[in-house]
Amino acid sequence: MAKMKELFAAYRESDFPTDGGFIVSSFFDENSTYTRYEAVSYSNVKDIYASENSLTFQAEGAKVYILVEPRNYAKKHIEPAYREAEYQIPYRFKELEIHTSARDDRIMIAKEPVISYSAFTILEPTGNNFSYLFYYSENIVAEIQAFFADSFRKDARIPLRDSDKAAAVFASVFKKIVIPPVSN
Repeated sequence: MAKMKELFAAYRESDFPTDGGFIVSSFFDENSTYTRYEAVSYSNVKDIYASENSLTFQAEGAKVYILVEPRNYAKKHIEPAYREAEYQIPYRFKELEIHTSARDDRIMIAKEPVISYSAFTILEPTGNNFSYLFYYSENIVAEIQAFFADSFRKDARIPLRDSDKAAAVFASVFKKIVIPPVSN
C-alpha cells in the first residue's frame, strides 16, 4: 500500500521524495457540496520554496482537475474555466468527462492533464480542505482510485455507485500522469 502523509507535515519533517510523488488537494465550499480536487504527479524536484500559505515546487508536474457540482448550483451553465476563482478549473465542458449522479450532481473530470515544465504551487489547506502527499508504489493507480471513491462518497457526499464510477474514470486519466521515480 502506498504511503500517504499530509503534504505540509511531510515538508516540515523533510520526509519528501524529490524524485517523484503525487499530491492530492481538495477545496470544499463551506455552504454546499461543491468541491474542487487537484491531483498532481511531480518529478525531478530542483527546489521547494515555502511561503506563509503555500509551497512552490521548482519541478516538472502534471495536474488533473476534478469538479463536483451539486444539482442546485445556480451557475452550472457557465463553463468551469470562466467561473469565479473559488469555483473555477481551467477547462471547458468539452474538455471534461461529465458523470451525472443519481441525485443529479455532476462530477467533471479533466480528459487531459495540465502540464507544468518549470514550477507549480500548492496552497496550504484551510478549514476542511486537505493536501496529501502519496509516495510512489506499484499499485498507486488503484490506491488513488480507492482514495477518490472514498472522498467522493464521504467528503463530497456522492452516492456509493456514482463515486465508484467517477473514481474509475479519474483513474483512467490519472494513469496518463504516473511516472515511476528514477533512482540515481
